[in-house]
Amino acid sequence: MTITDLPRTAAPDDPVSYAQTAVSGAPEFVSRAPGFVSETDKRNPITSGSDRLTTALSVAAVIGGPLIGAIGFAMSYSTLAKKALSWGFSQDLAPWFPVGVDASIIVFLALDLYLIRKDTPWPLLRMAAHVMTFATIWFNASSQGRITDDPVRAASHGVMPFLFVIGVEAARRLFIKKTQLEAGTATDRIPFHRWVLAPFATPRFYRRMRLHDVTSYPEMIRRQQELTGYEQWLKRKYNGDLSKASEDERLPMKMAAHGYTVAQALAMPEQQEREAEKRAEEAERRRLDAETRREVALKRAEADRLEADGELEAVRARVEGKTAQARAQAKAQANAAERASEVEEQALETTLVAEARARQAEADHKAAQAREAKAEADLRTAELERQAARKRKEAAEADQVAAAEAQAIETQTIAEAREAAAEANRRAAETQRAAAETQRATAEANRKTVEEERRQEVALADIARAKKEAAEAERAAAETRRAVAEIEARAAEADAAAKLTPRQRSVRRVARMALAAGLVPDGLAYDDIHRRLCELVSIADVQLAADVSSTDTASKYRQEAAVLLADGYRP
Repeated sequence: MTITDLPRTAAPDDPVSYAQTAVSGAPEFVSRAPGFVSETDKRNPITSGSDRLTTALSVAAVIGGPLIGAIGFAMSYSTLAKKALSWGFSQDLAPWFPVGVDASIIVFLALDLYLIRKDTPWPLLRMAAHVMTFATIWFNASSQGRITDDPVRAASHGVMPFLFVIGVEAARRLFIKKTQLEAGTATDRIPFHRWVLAPFATPRFYRRMRLHDVTSYPEMIRRQQELTGYEQWLKRKYNGDLSKASEDERLPMKMAAHGYTVAQALAMPEQQEREAEKRAEEAERRRLDAETRREVALKRAEADRLEADGELEAVRARVEGKTAQARAQAKAQANAAERASEVEEQALETTLVAEARARQAEADHKAAQAREAKAEADLRTAELERQAARKRKEAAEADQVAAAEAQAIETQTIAEAREAAAEANRRAAETQRAAAETQRATAEANRKTVEEERRQEVALADIARAKKEAAEAERAAAETRRAVAEIEARAAEADAAAKLTPRQRSVRRVARMALAAGLVPDGLAYDDIHRRLCELVSIADVQLAADVSSTDTASKYRQEAAVLLADGYRP
């Protein structure tokens, strides 16, 4: 092996990946390399002779142990029973005293072994058993008086309980070892000669074994050898300067204090990189899962919204169908009301004309009466004037007669004539006043006639204006119908040229109906276009235009027409 070659016990350049495990449960490639045979196995080959010896020793232990225990218990029982009598126990209780003391030792040790078997040891039970053992030895040793007076005699009485306890402890040790071997937790002991030959390094060696739960002494030796060999290989590689080594190359020396082998320490960077990659992959997977769940939630929400829109449209279609029926009924009623109103207007117009004519006739009649009254007044005035003239003539003649009589004295006839003249003047004044009243009544009748004629002219002007407006509206409607017919004809030709299906043609027809009704879709979103289209074109209109009977189909036609208009359709 050259200086730069990797030692056999170190990790290879391309180490095999292994999962990091506890040191005590290290995989076989760490604890036992392929073909590895420990020095202990070489020095202690298992033979059939040793098996026979082990069997013989086991039989001797099984037979001798209970025998020694029985002898020790018998001697202890006799001695402690007598000692109990001397201590004041009664004849009935004295025999039970040694049974309680020795049985407590057996019970405590049995409980300790049972708890160890269940992997829940309790050290207090073993301490209690040892205390009772010491008490038994003390009681037996002191049963023959003071121990210092005759130590040999005291030891002879205390040795049998001690031997019994030794046998029980040996059985306990064997039982614990068997349990550890079955559970795989048996721990090798460090040989005594190592403690003697390496008194300073062995405690650290023991600490590492116990601290990192390394149960095999040969395995710990192998780890120490691998670490020492790897450190020497690094020193040779870098001419004794370990500071030149990389952090990854110095990992075995750093991680040895934490229970890692050379191979495990060298495999750590790659293993940690794989773990980091796994964590990154897991985080990416969680992120993708979250995005997928979010997209699924959004799609579900969109599906729910579309379903709700469909239900809303169905309800709206039903409501609009009912509304269309109600509108049709209301429209029919309105048409009937309009026709009735037209009839009433015609009747009213006829009545107004008749009334106007009657008023005109009455005015003419009053005017004729006024003219007759005026003529009569003129006749009366002329007659009065004639009478007045005659009276004046008579008065003049009387004056002449009176003058002829030499104007001497006024006679009674002259006075009467004067009175008659005064009366004639009074009557002439009354006649003039009556003529003035008649002229005023005639002027009032003429004024009323003029006002009535003016009202008739206004009514005739209103009727003429209404007829003109109706004619203009009819002409505008005709123009609109003509334009719509032209647009419809051009759209039908375009649809035929485009070879559209009947459904597509119906949808386009609904869109043209909305445009003809005044819908301006430019700059509006789909929702606004659909709302305006629903306001301008009812379900009944769609059913009539598309020749369909289903309100749901008509509602879908309106939705598709709104989409078509939103996409820029203009005929």
